[in-house]
Amino acid sequence: MPRKKIKIAQQLDYLSILDESGAFDAKLEPDIPEDILLKLYRTIVLARKFDERLLNLQRQGRIGTFPPSSGQEATHLGAVAVLEPSDWFVPAFRETAAEIWRGRSLESFILYNNGFSEGVEIGPDSNNLPMAVPVASQVLHAVGLAWAARYRKTDRAVLVFMGDGATSQGDFHEGLNFAAVFQCPVIFVCQNNQWAISMPRSKQTRSETIAQKALAYGMPGLQIDGNDILASYAAVQEALRRARAGDGPTLIECVTYRMTMHTTADDPRRYRTEQEVELWKTRDPITRFQKYLSKKGLLADEKIADIERTVLDEIQSAVDSAEERAKSLGAPADIFLHHYDELPPYLQEQREELVKEFDAKAKEAHNG
Repeated sequence: MPRKKIKIAQQLDYLSILDESGAFDAKLEPDIPEDILLKLYRTIVLARKFDERLLNLQRQGRIGTFPPSSGQEATHLGAVAVLEPSDWFVPAFRETAAEIWRGRSLESFILYNNGFSEGVEIGPDSNNLPMAVPVASQVLHAVGLAWAARYRKTDRAVLVFMGDGATSQGDFHEGLNFAAVFQCPVIFVCQNNQWAISMPRSKQTRSETIAQKALAYGMPGLQIDGNDILASYAAVQEALRRARAGDGPTLIECVTYRMTMHTTADDPRRYRTEQEVELWKTRDPITRFQKYLSKKGLLADEKIADIERTVLDEIQSAVDSAEERAKSLGAPADIFLHHYDELPPYLQEQREELVKEFDAKAKEAHNG
């Protein structure tokens, strides 16, 4: 018998709508209301300025290690803006702008990065999951949520983020396979920022794209310009339509760049060149979005300055509020909380001993 080619129905597209100069393809431009466009712009500026302030706070010893997101804001903000409040948002750990959009307070970021569990408290009516630091672990959580949404016959969908490094983890492949087999309404968004800490994408996978991994699992795959907020919005909007119609999951690869360090414990100068960083700075997602809005007559110089001024005031207020609140948090006995509904007797005994010890020390210090 002759050798035959296997025909695969799926194909890959690359989507870019808005380029570095602010020029855009009107045929592909998503229909976004003006008030939402301006809210997106304010949020992306807020996220960038907050990122810069957090870096300063970390260098001053006022917060611990954190993962900056500068350069990647358009990828996750454009994507999350399409969701309904009833949909599930499942972040990794570099989705600051998306978390702000979904209602997370700036104060909570500061508290979390100071080691307080109160920084990741989530209300009972929220459909947001907390940050997931273990790489790719959140993929399985998202697929579970999506399977539950399908099982209960709701129209809810799930949006989950990961980095390119997550695609080398088993959780990623297990999640995609399960989601495709059971046609779960989940959108996988991979923020391909070129580096998995110090591992370049070229050594991460032999695949020409990350998007093509979708084809192996029988789902649509799409690669987009991750610094183009319009492309991110349009791609997820399309994937959400399919998910709600019962047509299953989608994998979207967003080609973007981490303009600073992986975390503040990392020195990117040891593994990448300044020339590479400078090249990607010319593709800054905020600059191109600003140009786009200016060309549409929605953003004048005065408005730009006003937004930046109010954003900086909001950040300063959050810093002051978080640092004041932190003074009343973190009692040593709190280490016994959040493990059991009712503490076992042996832990209750240990807690009481600890409280007595610290009370005695406080009384001794007070008496001089």
